[in-house]
Amino acid sequence: GFGWDIAMTVWRVLGGFIIAAVIALPLGVAMGAYKPIEAFFEPFVSFARYLPASAFIPLLILWAGIGEAQKLAVIFIGSFFQLVLMIAVTVGNTRRDLVEAAYTLGSNDASLIKRVLIPGAAPEIAEQLRMVLGWAWTYVIVAELIGASSGIGHMITDSQALLATDQIIFGIIVIGSIGLVSDIAFKAFNRRLFPW
Repeated sequence: GFGWDIAMTVWRVLGGFIIAAVIALPLGVAMGAYKPIEAFFEPFVSFARYLPASAFIPLLILWAGIGEAQKLAVIFIGSFFQLVLMIAVTVGNTRRDLVEAAYTLGSNDASLIKRVLIPGAAPEIAEQLRMVLGWAWTYVIVAELIGASSGIGHMITDSQALLATDQIIFGIIVIGSIGLVSDIAFKAFNRRLFPW
């Protein structure tokens, strides 16, 4: 039923997004903090960032089948490269202003990243995570329209075959509502976390 479809979609979005964030955060921070790391990864990430996640779907279906791995991979691709670059830029910008002050006060690299760069960039990174989560919602529907046996996108495709317009509209409203609720929750959480 609807409940199951909605639960599957939410699970895919959060799963793919969390995997992307867990890998993107340390890599983005490292790229922002260290020029050589940035110089090495930046070309790959920039290139990949311009490839639409939906373009990978046919390839991912060939490689991963039409199971959960393929859905999570679409969300991951859609979120990961964007996040890495945004985080790297944010940390890089924080670096220039605060780093000189911190070095003058005699702090070493590790404590600098932990005490200055991450707290300085954290509120902005949290906002970026919120934004990219919004994009992940659009990717999941695309992923589910093609070769899925569950999820809101699948429900919409099914309804199309049955000419059930009301169900299609219902599916669209549900996606919008969940996206909105997750966005508001994320905003509130960010405010609680970074009052400054």
